[in-house]
Amino acid sequence: VQLVESGGRLVQSGGSLRLSCTASGFAFEIYDMSWVRKAPGKGPEWVSGIRSGGTFQSYADSVKGRFTISRDNAKNTLYLQMNNLSPDDTAVYYCTRGRSRETYYDSDIDQGTQVTVSS
Repeated sequence: VQLVESGGRLVQSGGSLRLSCTASGFAFEIYDMSWVRKAPGKGPEWVSGIRSGGTFQSYADSVKGRFTISRDNAKNTLYLQMNNLSPDDTAVYYCTRGRSRETYYDSDIDQGTQVTVSS
């Protein structure tokens, strides 16, 4: 299993970013997927999940209405569109298998991509 996140960078408060996660080594199209983040000094926080077919998405209350999860199974890629970013969104973002805060694969948390939001 290999999951390579990208797209993170420094952005000003109120800005937008689109994260990508390219998957390989497993049948991406049959797995539900999630985005999870880790802020400095804090534990992992589940952010959003999507079903294997992309027909159902769920979000943590902290990002609902601002973030949108999507996927392209033909490209083995998971996305996270993040709008109206705030400094509280500063974290390393990871993609994992599993669709919810109870079922995401903690073992998939590896490299991640750093998102830093300046005030």
